[in-house]
Amino acid sequence: MPIADIEQITPELTWRLRRDVLYPGEYKHNMGMPEDEHGTHFGAFADGKLVGVVSLFHEGGNFQFRKFAIDPSVQQQGIGRQLLQYITDQAAENGATRLWCNARSTATGFYAKAGFTETGDTFSKNGFEYVIMEKLLISDIGGSISDLG
Repeated sequence: MPIADIEQITPELTWRLRRDVLYPGEYKHNMGMPEDEHGTHFGAFADGKLVGVVSLFHEGGNFQFRKFAIDPSVQQQGIGRQLLQYITDQAAENGATRLWCNARSTATGFYAKAGFTETGDTFSKNGFEYVIMEKLLISDIGGSISDLG
């Protein structure tokens, strides 16, 4: 049984959680990215409240998700795992062969549990350490997903 209801949302609806979870102290209007107009944005709702957001972008068979944020009051309840599986399914249904992200070094364990592997590429930005992680996907006609790794 789903923990949260997940639906497509506008980029602006992602801003509050982006700020509160990922960039506390920033202004909400600074949370927009120029790429937002080219992405698909998803929200996880629990009891009618937006508690999780993520933005999905693609170029050919490569799909990247960015700005994955779960409200701290509902973390460790499976909502992040559900939202990650949802966008993995969305990517596969739309022809993804690779789903990847710039994971904060503090979140690599979460992504590894979902089948993502570290590529070996790392970088620092705005005081955070990032590890590029990926999951190679194939989809069959029925839309189920398999790991290639």
